[in-house]
Amino acid sequence: MTSLEKVETELTRYEHALLDFSARDSNGVIELVIELKNRALGLHTYYAPVHERDIEHAQFAWTLQRYLYDCLHDYIVEMFVRTPQSRD
Repeated sequence: MTSLEKVETELTRYEHALLDFSARDSNGVIELVIELKNRALGLHTYYAPVHERDIEHAQFAWTLQRYLYDCLHDYIVEMFVRTPQSRD
C-alpha cells in the first residue's frame, strides 16, 4: 500500500456534516485536503502536508486524528470574515 493509499484509507473512517476529507500527492508530498461540502460558498480548500515519518509510524491512526483535528481548528479559524483584530 502506498503512502497516499494509507492516508486515504484512514480518512474513510471520518465523516463530517459540513466538510469533506481527502488526500492527494502534490509533487511527492502527501497532503491532507479539507474542503466544504457546499463548494458554492466559494471558501478556500485547506491543504496540509502529512509527513512520511508520521505515515510510517505504528501509531499513524492516532497521529492522523490529532493532525486532522488541529487542521480543522486552523481551517475554521481562517474562515472568520472579521475579528476584533481586523483592520477596517
